Amino acid sequence: MPPSKSTAASDVPTRILEEATRLFAARGFDGTSLSEIAGAVGIRKPSLLYHFPSKDALRRSVLEHMLSHWNELVPRLLKAATSGEDQYDALLRETVGFFTADPDRARLLVREALDRPDEIGALVQRHVRPWADVVCQHIRKGQAQGRVHPNVDPEAYVGQMINLIISSVATYKCIGDVAPRGVSPDEMRRRHILELCRVAKSSLFISPASATAQGRENGREN
Repeated sequence: MPPSKSTAASDVPTRILEEATRLFAARGFDGTSLSEIAGAVGIRKPSLLYHFPSKDALRRSVLEHMLSHWNELVPRLLKAATSGEDQYDALLRETVGFFTADPDRARLLVREALDRPDEIGALVQRHVRPWADVVCQHIRKGQAQGRVHPNVDPEAYVGQMINLIISSVATYKCIGDVAPRGVSPDEMRRRHILELCRVAKSSLFISPASATAQGRENGREN
């Protein structure tokens, strides 16, 4: 059953945001025209301007829409999990999944960070800082409980992981080019993401074996 006219009309802003994300990521903000975005959506430029009054307004909406995704999601993920590692697994899985589902999101953020660092910095302060602070609090809690490496700098760690995930996904299309003979590009990218997650987790949590050994060492010292 085809969508009703009202449903189709309500989807137009979402489609505009999706096509703007794709084209801004591929060609850059300056290299993309509103007419090209409208054409990709299947509408005319005046119809696009009805929803987004200018190209700058559209760019801001694209970035705000992308970054605000986390404001509600992160607290919900942290509350739903029953342990620190479960919380981290859920957050890491969701973050990686969000960007691998549409790598243009990561590519656009990299472009914006390089082209307009002050503007993207203000958006990060507004949309990323609140939930990053919550994650840092959980890291400190894990350190106090002996589950997280004591030498981890929470704020620096969160910043590095955000950079690692976004930059890795933004460039991972070319990872297949360095795949060993006989390994498909898709398989190499899958391995790349798995290794990213392993590095992110192992650099944060103390393994059970290490924790046990440390406990024995502390016991001998006492």
